Amino acid sequence: MGSTFSVVLYGQDRFRMQSAAEQAFEEVRRLDGLLSNYRPRSEWNQVNRYAAERPVQVSQELFSLLQACMQYSRLSEGAFDITVGPLMKVWGFYKGSGRFPHRAEVKGALARVGYEKLILDPQTRSVRFRRPGMEIDPGGIGKGYAVDRMVEVLKENGVASALVTAGGSSIYGLGHPPEEVRGWRIGIKHPRKPATTIENVFLKNQSMSTSGSYEKFFRAHGRTYSHIMDPRTGYPAMGMLSVSVVAPRTLDSEAWTKPYFINGLTWAARHKIPGLRVFVCEDRAELTCAWLQ
Repeated sequence: MGSTFSVVLYGQDRFRMQSAAEQAFEEVRRLDGLLSNYRPRSEWNQVNRYAAERPVQVSQELFSLLQACMQYSRLSEGAFDITVGPLMKVWGFYKGSGRFPHRAEVKGALARVGYEKLILDPQTRSVRFRRPGMEIDPGGIGKGYAVDRMVEVLKENGVASALVTAGGSSIYGLGHPPEEVRGWRIGIKHPRKPATTIENVFLKNQSMSTSGSYEKFFRAHGRTYSHIMDPRTGYPAMGMLSVSVVAPRTLDSEAWTKPYFINGLTWAARHKIPGLRVFVCEDRAELTCAWLQ
């Protein structure tokens, strides 16, 4: 999925731990063949290739994940949108560090974006695009889903203490390490000084995901443009520097970082989701970071 996955395990039986870790990595390799938009033969890419021409029947696993994505889109008022693929490409963030596109390019890409143009048919378990040129992008959901699946594999193998990470931005702490009963201590990066920590979180059977403008960006015309795209305007979101979400599932924590980042602090304060904790850093002259109350 264009990312690095890692697992830390604690236990008494080294052979069992190694076996569990190998099975967890085998699961993420399987999911790479399902969800990666870097692999031409992945099921995800088969949808992108053919869904504008005809309904594409998919596995129940992928169909359920796409249904969850549609729910995130509705609840976030369109800020979360997996059809953002054309915009990511025109802005140069797909396999690149970004470029400033012409306004006509943005307008053309925007016409091919919108979750309401994605048709899911539960009867045939198929996916269809309303417009040619549409593409779904797993960047906002794939890693979180993979982390959750890896955790389930570890649990099935009797592992009670583990830390699973994907790219450093999507993390799940299973149980707690021997030396810290509060859970796995995870630092939230300072958005203007990513080498330093601005807040610490203890994860115990919980996940945390972070989206920050410092992850992938470029500068043009005196401004910084990040890869976190507002699918409704066609331009990178402004106003936030980073958002971290703590949730029971990594699927939820990863998905919700984008709407909170894109829609801003006022919207975030009005749309608090039960079971989620949200830490935001606003883009002001003087850095302002806090947990949403």
